[in-house]
Amino acid sequence: MEAYCVKCKASKEMKDAEQVQMKNGRPAMKGKCPDCGTGMYRILKPS
Repeated sequence: MEAYCVKCKASKEMKDAEQVQMKNGRPAMKGKCPDCGTGMYRILKPS
């Protein structure tokens, strides 16, 4: 899953990506940047 890294200012493939559910019930992907290790987050479309 690709997401935007705020620290690197670029879209990259997430490392250790896992699907989580936000408090409002929407699905999201959570992972880390492969280069700097910063947390990355991507909100998905509701299913």
